[in-house]
Parts: sequence; C-alpha cells; structure tokens
Amino acid sequence: MNPSPLIPAPDAIPVPWGWFYILLMLTFLLHILLMNVMLGGGIIAVISSFSRNEGTNLIAKEFSYKWPYTIAFAVNMGVAPLLFVQVLYGHFIYSSSVLMAAWWLSIIVLLILAYYSVYLFDFKYDQLGGLKVLAASFSVVAMLFIAFLFSNNMTLMLQPEKWSAYMTNREGTILNLSDPALWPRYLHFVFGAVGVAGLFLALVGKLGFCKSKADPQQLIEKGMKYFTHTTILQIIIGFWFLIALPQPVMKLFMGGSSMATGFLVAGIVLTLAALHFGFKKDVVKTAAATILLLVAMIFMRDLVRTGYLSPHFSVSKLVVQTEYSPMIFFLVVFVIGLMMIGYMLKLVFSMPGRDTKDPLAEEGA
Repeated sequence: MNPSPLIPAPDAIPVPWGWFYILLMLTFLLHILLMNVMLGGGIIAVISSFSRNEGTNLIAKEFSYKWPYTIAFAVNMGVAPLLFVQVLYGHFIYSSSVLMAAWWLSIIVLLILAYYSVYLFDFKYDQLGGLKVLAASFSVVAMLFIAFLFSNNMTLMLQPEKWSAYMTNREGTILNLSDPALWPRYLHFVFGAVGVAGLFLALVGKLGFCKSKADPQQLIEKGMKYFTHTTILQIIIGFWFLIALPQPVMKLFMGGSSMATGFLVAGIVLTLAALHFGFKKDVVKTAAATILLLVAMIFMRDLVRTGYLSPHFSVSKLVVQTEYSPMIFFLVVFVIGLMMIGYMLKLVFSMPGRDTKDPLAEEGA
C-alpha cells in the first residue's frame, strides 16, 4: 500500500468498520431504489407527456402524483449512505468535493428548483397545458445533471493521482472528464433508473395503487416494456463499463478475485432471470429478481471502489476509538424513521386520487 502524499490522514471511527459497511450497503440499497424511481419515472413521464395517445398520456399523470414523494424519500434516504461513505472514506470524498466544490454546491440549488418544478407538474398538471412538459423536462434535466455531478465526484475520489490538477485550477470547477469509465458508469445508472421506474409503474398497476384514471393493465404493459428494453441496453453498457475500468480493477471480475467474479456471474444470471420474467410480464417475480440484482450490483460497485483504492487505503486499517452510543442512537432513530415512513406511505396509498370522486366530499357538498 503506497499512500499518496496528497491524501489526508483518515479520522478514527467509533466502532469497527464492518458496522458502517453493513449500514452503507443497506441504506444505499434503499436510496438507489427510490432514486431510480425518481429519475427514471421522471424520464418516462416526460416521454409519455409528448404522446397524443390519451392512455399513454395518463401514465405521465399517474406518475405526477407520486413524483414529489419519491424525491422527498430519495433525498432523505440518501443522507445516511453519504454519511457512511464519509465515515469510511472521508479523506477521499472530502478532497474530491473540494476539487469540484463549485459544481458540488450547485446541487443544492438545482435540487430545490427541480423540486418546485415537480410540484408544478403535479398540482397544476391540467392547468399548465403544454407547459407541463416544460416543467417536467426542466426537473429531469436538472436531475440528470445532478447525477452526472455525483458520478464525477464518486470517480474523482477514487483517483488521487488526478488531484494535483488543483495546483493549476483552484476555482472548484474540476471534473473527472478524462476518466474512460465515467460515461459508461453514468449511463449505466441512467438507463437502470428508467428500467426500475418502469417496473415500479408496472407494480402500481399490478397492486392497484393508481391515483389517476390510467388503465392498470396499460401501466403493466408499458412499464414492463420500459424495463425489458432498458435492461437489454444495460447489458451492453455494463460490459462497456467493465472494459473501461483500469486493468487491475477489471481483472478482479475476470477471475482475479473469486468474490468479485462470483458477484459478476450472479449479476449476469439475475439479469437474465429478470428479463425472462419481464418478457412474461410476471411483475412480482421480476421485482424480486431485480432487487436481488441491485444487491449484487451494489456489492460489485463497492468492490470496484476497493480495487481503485487498494494501492492507497483499506478500511480495515482505520483506527477504532470505541464509542458505541452514537451507533445505538442512530439505529434506534433509523428504525423509528422507517416505521414512520411506512405509516406515511400507508396514508398516501389510502387517499383517493384527485381524478377520483371522494364520497365524503360529495356528501358534504
């Protein structure tokens, strides 16, 4: 292990690193599920809004009811994994964030503006007319750019040898555009989001959680079509991503590491299984295979990160200054938070849609 002189010394951690690793994997899975629905659903909504077919157009309206919730949950669920990354790899991600600080801080403004635009798309859907497409498109473009900035930071933190660029650019505008793995990594995320969002809409139709007059069967048909088609593209982009990785990292998945190779094989098998069930329009089995696939991909993502950083750092080397009380407090709050979110979702799904008549409101009238 040859740490670069540009890498700061890591801080001590309060409990063994394995605790943070498990929580990082768990919270990131919850976050990525919601993030995929948020971004991919927005893309599907924009595409559907351009259609002259009323049934297809109603898919956009159906998602408009759910878009604000997905943003709120995705952002809040994103806090925990980002904090755990900072605990384990803080001396890397803080450094890369400083290098691209101007871009990184712009995320806050972009997200607020995108959120406002989503609320316009939701609550003013009928009144906006053709402008609703503009509102939704602005939100999607902002989210796509935010995702691009995240991809830059998450790759820049893995390559300390590029940090010397700060000596010639101290404006906080450095991006990792020279990385050959940046674009396939980003596109893999974007197309994956569309696929998961399509599956989400199919589940909405399957489970009867429609708030608009959209035909549940059409939600299933269109949703599974988005899922299968983008998953096929994912296979191509995934192999592009693999061969774009540095040779030492790529070789881990080609037999250099039994664990990395095993996860790659599992990912391929689960992808084929998800496609099989997807073409059969078996929504529940497709969802089960997709969740397992996401778990495998999250571990592969971590192995890529470990491979990049292995010449410089290993989490097993972190110094532990034992203090369990913050961890216990977090776990208690985390469980209570999940219970509250579950209760709020129950209330949301039990509310009548704005396209449906509320018998209580009629009685009051």
